[in-house]
Amino acid sequence: MSLREKIDNDYKNALKSKDKNKISTYRLILAGIKDLDINNRSGPDKKETVDEDIKKLLKKMIKQRSESIDIYKKNNRSDLLEVEQGEVNILSSYLPKQLGEDETKKLCNEVIQKLGASSIKDMGKVMGELKKNHSDSLDFSKAGSILKEILNK
Repeated sequence: MSLREKIDNDYKNALKSKDKNKISTYRLILAGIKDLDINNRSGPDKKETVDEDIKKLLKKMIKQRSESIDIYKKNNRSDLLEVEQGEVNILSSYLPKQLGEDETKKLCNEVIQKLGASSIKDMGKVMGELKKNHSDSLDFSKAGSILKEILNK
């Protein structure tokens, strides 16, 4: 079953259970996928929307929600915070499990050792290697701050 079919089935189940929060989140996801379809059909590079495109969309949506969550925390808006957190949980359920802080740090150290990176100037090489091999499982904002910390020593 493709990612699109899975999201569609979950949307239909949310409609049946009348869960308003889930329904609105799935509608946002499906609207984003439709936009992707339209963009992929038009322009010089016509292609079919694949699971990788949908994963990128979901990551982008999670990043947007995370930024909103930070703002809501600063302004003590727990009502809005809960809604955004619920959306992040639904969006995250369709992505591979992200590595935690410790695993990310360990992976960064391994890649630094492998490439022989020694200064902040090598950060691009290290990030390139991480993206090539671990694009699904890494949170690159987390990895970036860890790399800065390690390479600035």
